[in-house]
This record gives sequence, C-alpha cells and structure tokens, in this order.
Amino acid sequence: MTPLPESFLRTPLLWVTAILAVAMSTGRLPAADPVERPRVDSLDVDYADQLPRIAPTEVADAPATFQIHEGFHVKPVATEPLVADPVAAAFDENGRLFVVEMCGYSEERDERRSRVRVLEDRDGDGRYDHADVLVDGLLWPTAIACYRGGVFVADAPDLYYFKDTDGDGKADESRKVITGFSTSNVQGLVNSLHWGLDGWIHGATSTAGGQLRAVDDPDATPVDVRGRDFAFHPETFEIRATSGGAQHGMSFDDWGRKFCSSNSDHIQLVMYEDRYVARNPHLAAPSPRLSIAADGPQAEVFRISPTEPWRVVRTRLRVQQLVPGPVEGGGRAAGYFTGATGVTIYRGNAWPDEYRGNAFIGDVGSNIVHRKVLEPSGVELVARRAEDGREFLASSDNWFRPCQFLNAPDGTLCVLDVYREVIEHPASLPPIIKQHLDLTSGRDRGRIWRVAPDGFTQPAPPRLGEMSTDELVATLAHGNGWHRDTSLRLLAERHDDAAVQPLRSLAARSDSPLGRMYAVHALANQSALTVDDVLVALRDKHPGVRRHGVVLAEPMLEHSSELRGRLCELTCDDDPLVRYQVAFSLGEMPGDAAYGALATIARRDAADRWVRLAVMSSLATGAEQVFAELLRDESFRRSTGGERMLGDLLAQIAAADGEAAAAALLANVAALGGNDRELFGALLRQLAGGNAAKVRTIVAQAGTAAPFNEMIAAAKQTAVDPAATTDARIAAIELLPMADWDDVAGIWANLIDPGQPIELQRAAVQAMGRYSDPAVGEIVVEAWPGWGPRVRRAATETLFAREDRLLVLLDAIERGDIEASDIDPQRIEQLAEHGNAAVAERARRIAASITPPDRSDLIATYRPALTMEASSARGREVFKRICAACHKLEGVGHEIGPNLATVKNRGPEAIMVNVLDPNREVNPQFVNYVCVTDDGRTLSGMITAETATSVTLARAEGESDTVLRDQIDDLRSSGKSIMPEQLEKEISVQQMADLMAYLTNIE
Repeated sequence: MTPLPESFLRTPLLWVTAILAVAMSTGRLPAADPVERPRVDSLDVDYADQLPRIAPTEVADAPATFQIHEGFHVKPVATEPLVADPVAAAFDENGRLFVVEMCGYSEERDERRSRVRVLEDRDGDGRYDHADVLVDGLLWPTAIACYRGGVFVADAPDLYYFKDTDGDGKADESRKVITGFSTSNVQGLVNSLHWGLDGWIHGATSTAGGQLRAVDDPDATPVDVRGRDFAFHPETFEIRATSGGAQHGMSFDDWGRKFCSSNSDHIQLVMYEDRYVARNPHLAAPSPRLSIAADGPQAEVFRISPTEPWRVVRTRLRVQQLVPGPVEGGGRAAGYFTGATGVTIYRGNAWPDEYRGNAFIGDVGSNIVHRKVLEPSGVELVARRAEDGREFLASSDNWFRPCQFLNAPDGTLCVLDVYREVIEHPASLPPIIKQHLDLTSGRDRGRIWRVAPDGFTQPAPPRLGEMSTDELVATLAHGNGWHRDTSLRLLAERHDDAAVQPLRSLAARSDSPLGRMYAVHALANQSALTVDDVLVALRDKHPGVRRHGVVLAEPMLEHSSELRGRLCELTCDDDPLVRYQVAFSLGEMPGDAAYGALATIARRDAADRWVRLAVMSSLATGAEQVFAELLRDESFRRSTGGERMLGDLLAQIAAADGEAAAAALLANVAALGGNDRELFGALLRQLAGGNAAKVRTIVAQAGTAAPFNEMIAAAKQTAVDPAATTDARIAAIELLPMADWDDVAGIWANLIDPGQPIELQRAAVQAMGRYSDPAVGEIVVEAWPGWGPRVRRAATETLFAREDRLLVLLDAIERGDIEASDIDPQRIEQLAEHGNAAVAERARRIAASITPPDRSDLIATYRPALTMEASSARGREVFKRICAACHKLEGVGHEIGPNLATVKNRGPEAIMVNVLDPNREVNPQFVNYVCVTDDGRTLSGMITAETATSVTLARAEGESDTVLRDQIDDLRSSGKSIMPEQLEKEISVQQMADLMAYLTNIE
C-alpha cells in the first residue's frame, strides 16, 4: 500500500498545531466578510496597509474577552512566560503539570524549538508559579502521559520516555521506546495519550497511522495502525492496534467508552474494539467510528471573534482568481466546525452533577469551546447541543486557540490554549500576504485556563504519590475521575500484594459502582483477579460493572464452567450494552454452549446492526449451528433483522466452511416453502454480494434448482415489465447476476436502453458488472453514446473493474466511438499507471491527446451565475440530479462527501469554485482510492472504514464495496478527490445559479 502523495501535505488547510483540524475537501474554511466586487487587485500591490496585525490580549485582560455559560468562570492556571504553545499536558500524582510545548509550529520543526516543561504550584493557590524545562530540542511533540515519575512523550516518528532522577528539574533519563509513527501527513500526527482501565497507555495515530515496533526489538513484525489507533504496555512495550483513526482528540468516559474528533466531524463514538473483528477473517466490518452529533458532523457553532484581516484580503484575491485556493465569501465569518479537536468527557466532581459526562470539543479556528450532552440510544449514544444559539465558552480574542482539555485533580476542566496570532498552514497563505504576517508570533505565549463553577473553592494540591496502598485503593471510589485514574495507575506501578485484599473488599462492597469496577480492573492489572472476583462483578446490580466483568471474564472462560454459565445467563440481561458486550466476549468461550448463547442474543437484538456485528465476530466457527438454530424460529426468520442475520451467517459459512456446507443449509431454507420463499431469495441476494458465480454452484449442490429457477424467471419478467414499479424492477435486476450469463444475456439491451428510467439503467449496468463474461465490455461500450452522465459513471466502474473491459474501452476511444473527454480525467490517469504495460502505454497516449479545460477560465465563464436571477426550487432539483449522488441535504441524497447542511456559511462563490474545480484542494479524508483484488477486479472509492479484517470503499449513489484484507492485491491513493471533475457538462450557468440559491437559502 502506498502512502499519501507529498502533494497532500502541501494542501492549504486550517491547522490547529501541525496536527490539528483541517478544512474539508470542499475547501470549507471560515467564510470571510462579503467583499466589494468593483475593487480590482493586482499581485504587484503591497497589501501592508490592509493587513494590520492583531494584537494579543494580555493575561490580565483576557477574562473580559470570554463569553461563558451562566454559572461558570475562567481563570488562568498557567500563562506565559511559564508556558508557551501548550498542545498536550498531564498531571502527575502530586499535581505537577507536565506540558508539551510545540514552539516549533509552524515552519520551525527542524529547529527543534519544542520542549516539555514541568509546572509546580508551590503556594497551593491553584495557579502554577514555577517551571522547569524537563527536555528541550524536540521536533513537534504532540502527546504525553505520566509513568513512574517520568513521562512518555510522542514526537513522531518516535515515542520517548523522559525522567528526572536527581531532582534538578531536567531529564537525565531519556529513552526512545517505540518508533514508526508516520509523518507523511503533518496534519495528522500521533496524539492524545491516555491511561486505559486495562493498564495500557492508549493513543490516537490520527490520519497518518504508521508501522509501530518497540525500539529494543528491531526484528519484531511492525504493527500496522493505518486507519486505527494503538495501545502499548508501559513496561514491556508490547503494541497492539485498537479501533479509532480519527484526526485529533481522543478520550474515555467514566465507563471506558472511547470518543474521538476528526476535523469537522466533531464527536464520534468508537463502537467496538479491533481485536474482536480480527478473530473472524471472513467478517467485513463497518467503521468502528460512529458520528453521533444530533446536529450533524459539521454542526453550527457561534463564534464571537472578528474576521482576521488577512482572511478578508485572501478571499478577495481568490475571488478575482489572482491566487489559488477555495473562495471564502458571501456568508458569515464562520458558523460551523472547521477543525474539531480535543474531545474530552467531563469526569470531575467540582461542577454540578448535570455536567458529568458532557463532551467538550474545541475549534481553534472559531475560538470556541463547544459542549454536547450525551444520551443513550440502544447501544449507541446521541450527542445533543447543550447551549442554544451560543457556545459554552467563546472568546472575542482571535489568539484564543483551545486545542485540548484536561480533567483536573481539583475537579474542574482545564483548557489548553496554544495562543497564536495565526493558526493557519503556511502553504495556504499566498506569499503576498504571508510576507506581512509573522507565523512565529505567539511562540513565546501560551495559556492554560481553569473552567470552574461560580463559588468554587480551590482545594489543596493532591498528594497521591504519598498515599499508602490502602489509601490508593480507597481512592478508586473517588468522585473525581482523575483521582480514580491516577490511583489505578499507581497501584499498577507499585504492584503491591498488600493491595489485593482491600481491592477485593472494595469490588464486593463499595457503595460506588465506579469504585467496584475500578477495583476489579486493578486486580486484573496486577494479575490477582480470580474467578470469584469476576463472578462478583458479573452479579453486580449495576450494568456498567457487569459489562466490565464480562470483558474481564474472557481469559478465564476456557477453565471455568461457572463463568461460562453466568455469561450465558447474561444473554438475557436487561441492559443492551451488557448483551452487546456478551455477544463479543462469547467468541472467547469454547464449546457449543457459546453458539446457543449467541443465538439467544440474536433472537432479541438482531434488528441492531451493531449486535449483529458482535454476534458475527464471535462466530469464526459455529456459524452453521447458529444458523440452523435460528432458522427453526419462525418469528425470527421472518423479521427484517432475522433475515439479515441469517444472510450474514450463510455468507460466512460459504466463505469459511465451503460451498457444500452452505448448500446443505440453503436446502433447509428451500424446504420451508410457502411464506418463506421470500427468505430464500433474500438469503441468495446476500450470498451473491460476495460471488454470484459461487451462488449458482451452491444452488446446484443444494438441489434447489427449482425454486431458484422460479425466482430467476420471476425476476426476468419483473425486470422488463414497464407496469412494475421502478423499485420492484431494480430489486429484480439485482437477482439476475445469480443466473448463468447465457440465461440472461438477451435481457440487458432492454434494461440499458436510454428510454428506461435512469435508476433502472444504472442498476442494470452495475448488475452486468458482476459477470466476468467478456461480452459485458462490448455491451457497455456499444450503449455508451446513448447514456447521460449518471449512467456513464456507473458504466465507468463496470468497465474499469476488469482488464478485458479496459481493452474494449481503449479500443472504443481510439476508434472514436467514445470521446476520451467522456471519461473522468483521473480515471485516465489511473490507467496510465496500470500494471499491464500495454494498457498503461495506450492510456498515456490518450491522456496526451486531451487538452483539459483551464479551470480558471471555466470559473470565469460561470461567474455570471453569481448575479443572475435564480430559483431555489429549481436549485433543489439540480441538487437532486447532480449533488445527491455524494451529498445529503434535507433528507435527500447519500452522505459520501462532506455534509452540506452549513454550506450557506461559505457563500455562492465558494460553492461554484468547488463544483467546477474539485481537485483544487483535496483533504486526504476525501481522496479516491483504487483497490485491486485477488480475483482480478478493480474497485475504487473513498476509504470509509479500515478494520483488522477489511477495507470499505464508498462512492457516488451510496455504493460501496467492503473487501477482506486477504483478498487485496493492491490498494493505493489516486491523489484525486472523490468528487468528479467535468460536472460542468451536467450543469449550465443558470442551473449553477439555481443551485447556489438553493444551498445558500436552506434554513
């Protein structure tokens, strides 16, 4: 697999630090104030007079710039000169604050200006008054965690351990312990180190990933964390991949649920752990990251800071095409998340109880701190905006840059404020503007703020390091999450046998459910957990404790029949999260009893896609038994969730146990007859999603040719029946690839005729693509001239899927039957790198013959759309026809590309530019990838999920392919946006005006 091309690293995107939030692929940067069109600019002009510097606000005056939620106030914890550019921090057991300072931001990485400082509050007033430089000369350090009196610090590509052993404030112990974090995308470096309940340190690898290994084991196989996060053991440096892969910001709630933030998608919930899906090589899993914001990923925010002068000038120059870049204008200065960062769940005890469990996210571009309230929804959570029409915290000071948050020992929330004049990647600043800015301005400043409720009294600094073992055990039931976490860490470090009995007593008798849960984890972390301890947890009255008991039971299941029995009982637990965890953990339980227990969960929860995933993850073996048991349940097999569950099981059986095993079960389905005939067809459809030819073999072996042939005959009839609904005809077309090519070869000409509904034509082209017969390419090429753009896009995927069809396509282009300009230019570029030298050479000749339109001239041609009369109603129809393939708005369309709910904030100019020139700026999140499978297929799309076992590629019209990793021969970036070029062929100037009217007037 190839890394992202260097060109991505030069993409002008919004930076928080080097690794923080970036703008989306459509160039969604905060919009500037409306510009005066009559003005004519020139690159020969000196813009100094239009670019006044923004002065910093001194610390004493800063509180007056804040607008904060009623009942709270902001006070400084540490400020310059004690701290500068704080991007990560961690409190040690005695309240010292270790701060990562990225002073090398943004163009001074190689000058090694960055460092780690240790702050102390020597007078106990809650404000730090002394600082030592623990280590200096770092590149771009981004994360930190305390351990045994020292700290782990991430400074990609490495992770270090630093410790001051002689008390002089400087690290005299310095070790590189892990290496391999990627630096290929400097906007996506390793971040957010946090201790987990399991005694490991967890971190986010962001969008860059890496190949990780312990430094002292150079021969070890690197752990690939692309698209995932990581955890490491602080003593052994064993590394494992974990679920995640979001950009910047990761944290846990009190019960260990993991949250992350990724650019504009400001709050995501990690739904499962990578290790569970890794057990089942035949499981194609969805992304573990679930966007949970009720108001959408790019939620509206309410900035109170003014627009920066440089942004106004840059916008005007972009409007006039004097400098490249996305146009910002026509709307508010901001109004939506452009770079979410540092998602943190409040876990303290100083605030009123209703704030516990709330999520806080920063946006450094908007100078705000956003709050979400989390509500359960089955096994998911929904995050709802807490403040109406304002933010929890906002500043009128443009220098306020909240990038991370800390739950503090005193129970409050601390905000890390990078405090910089300019938070912008230098590549996005034209030289004529950049020369008047100072990108180093603020490298000597930085602030850490305490957010506390009014009336808050500062407690004495903590001294957990001086506590006895018994005191640490008791602190596991503390009301402040920092105290619980730190006690758990210290107990693991001490590994004191004297802790075992107090821990056991706490686990059994504490009044605090969290205390009981922490106690069993503490026992596990020092290898003292027994079957009896786990049974106590499994019988706990609180579902959170039971859920963690299930996890901790996993390594003991093989040897304890009592644990196995209790786990089976919990399949009927009243709490959905307990049942969800049981479904995952049953995969660690030997014997047939696990299969019956999984069937029990499936009967109750198969309608939930996550529970179906959990059940499937536990069935690397045993799928046949579960299928047979569930099939006997009439109400289950006739339910929507049951039908889907049975289809998943049958597909896995075919992949894992062979065609004969699947055929035997299919025969049982066919034998049901009557009202279950629809189930027979539904299962075959799911089975055919993997390999239609294999279905025919299974049908033959099952002796179910009669019902199969009846189904195909009915499908052929419905597919061509003009009286049938389009949906019914499309459903019938999706069945046809299960038939032999010769049985249906004569039907396609009717279905792909331009007189048919477009959706029907698309479905037929896609269905044909599932055959390997050489005739497919000829049919598609012959019909090409009569199709419109939407059908041609589907046809392109079909032609590019197999090499024999590519040759047919190239022949047609060379003959002139198909215009080379009909094919998206990036697909021609893709062919120029084809593994077949003959295909590549022919593609290069074709590419050389094409003169691409000058995008600047094209934009100029469409500029009248900005001022002409337009109809929002007509624009809605343009959206449905052109944009809905990849975007969703007002419940219409497919959410493949960025959500457009807040697009009006960007203004019509920006919309037009991004429609006509989608590759002007490309965010790696929305880059198109090309995947070649081991059976010769070529697939393309944006990577929307990567797990231990599979990769999912999504593309227009909501289409996607999930490919098992062991079926991938090659996977590489195309370097181009998922959004196609040449949309000007589908939209006139008037239609562009209408589209902009619709998008900018959405309520």
